[in-house]
Amino acid sequence: MEVKYKTLEIVNTNPNSGVVYLYLNRPSQRNALSRDFFSEFPEALSSLDQNPNVNVVVLAGAGSHFCSGIDLKTLSSAADPASSADRGRFAERLRREIKFLQDAITAIEQCRKPVIALVHGACIGGGIDIITACDIRFCSKDAFFSVKEVDVGMTADLGTLQRLPTIVGFGNAMELALTGRRFSGSEAKELGLVSRVFVSKEELEEGVRVVAEGIAAKSPLAVTGTKAVLLRSREQTVEQGLDYVATWNSAMLISDDLTEAVSAQIQKRKAVFAKL
Repeated sequence: MEVKYKTLEIVNTNPNSGVVYLYLNRPSQRNALSRDFFSEFPEALSSLDQNPNVNVVVLAGAGSHFCSGIDLKTLSSAADPASSADRGRFAERLRREIKFLQDAITAIEQCRKPVIALVHGACIGGGIDIITACDIRFCSKDAFFSVKEVDVGMTADLGTLQRLPTIVGFGNAMELALTGRRFSGSEAKELGLVSRVFVSKEELEEGVRVVAEGIAAKSPLAVTGTKAVLLRSREQTVEQGLDYVATWNSAMLISDDLTEAVSAQIQKRKAVFAKL
């Protein structure tokens, strides 16, 4: 039985493609991230990760915007010290709450399947946290971005300050985070935050579909391995990374996928891989 979420919607438009769409689904609130989202999001990603019929996840926003950031009610309730008269205990509880919120975003990286961000309209604050954890990012021309936390009196704490520098460079990340300024989809492309900008939302959706279905048709062992090795390589020297991928491939390289991929190329046909 399909799970119904308060803040999300899973849509499978083409069951044979291996591509599933996961929508942030609070359009009337511009998909602001409520407390429910942080419980539901990792659960939904885990279910898609474990589903053998899913090869790629496309993450999008319902309505006119991708995500306007964390719901202010979520922020205010987390930072309310009234529930504890002891400052130390309040601080310890707040730290656990922040870690809980962080884990929901990190679930994107923990998902073995590639997650592609489809961004239109606003992508602000927590929206940046989300897309920087995604594997590929595309946007429409109308998209705009802002690392907004500094303007609401806080330090971004859900992953932007850790992931954004590796994507756009340290200096660019510092400037964006300190100013909180709004920047366009075209600038996001120049910075390397997104791979491509599409003229309209319709062209964005079609472009993402083509890319997602292309990835979904490849060897699932090769795709999940590529994601895992690239993520691990962020934290390693070249020598350590080479050692890691040698160990990975010594376990995964000899598979039916390799045989099928080579045979398909020789026979000039489309490869057909077993589900993962």
